[in-house]
Amino acid sequence: MPLENRPRLPRIPLSKRNRAVVRALNPMLVTYLEASRDLCETDSILFGAALAVCRIIGAKLPVAGRATQKSSAIPAWRKRIEDRIAKARALIGRLTSFRSGNNRPRIMRTVRMAFAGTNISLFQLDITQKLTERIDDLKQKIAAWGKRIRRFSERSRRFNQNHIFQSDQKRLYKSLERPEVCGAGPGPDQADTVAFWRGLWSEPVNHSEGPWMEVVASQSASVTPMDPVTITPEDVAEAVRRAPNCKSPELDGLHHYWLKGYPPR
Repeated sequence: MPLENRPRLPRIPLSKRNRAVVRALNPMLVTYLEASRDLCETDSILFGAALAVCRIIGAKLPVAGRATQKSSAIPAWRKRIEDRIAKARALIGRLTSFRSGNNRPRIMRTVRMAFAGTNISLFQLDITQKLTERIDDLKQKIAAWGKRIRRFSERSRRFNQNHIFQSDQKRLYKSLERPEVCGAGPGPDQADTVAFWRGLWSEPVNHSEGPWMEVVASQSASVTPMDPVTITPEDVAEAVRRAPNCKSPELDGLHHYWLKGYPPR
């Protein structure tokens, strides 16, 4: 399964029942882990085992391929405030138009509704002052409603950042450096991509072969090649021993908890 299509593994309670399920699946993985050819295949096996444990214990899993998608639902109270702001702005436009001398029946009806329940007549001498006061009052209400929305947005942003910092610090730093872009659209055509890079790499280029390169090559000839690196189960156990359980440092989404519960053979 591609990394971008993997569901995000949830946190599971550290209970005796869940640990018993992990210990029960551990012997079943020995055959698959011994036949694993590389780290990618081992990681896929461990992720599949973790996914099986989550399904057995009844943990709620997000839909595959949507692990990084955030819900964009707007709260009902915010929609109501935005509707009030839109209606207030429309009313300000009608009142301003009436103050400028527009006496159309539709404008007059809206102005009468704006002053309904008051002892203000549209034909009194100080109607211009009353209109100005009403417009200023609506502008102050719009400013107060807007500040309420901004306070909520700022508080929500801080809360989400604190939550991400506690669960996955790396993802938080990435979001701060490069904000997520939703709706990026389809990727480039494969044939066009191959033709573009083939046109670049197929052109002959005359490199500058300086004498310093021969000196570096002669000095590097006596360097002993590094021995092949062999990762043992003890190395993995020591690396994740002090690591937090519910954090995944890479894109595979495999928490340290599963590396501790399923050590690779």
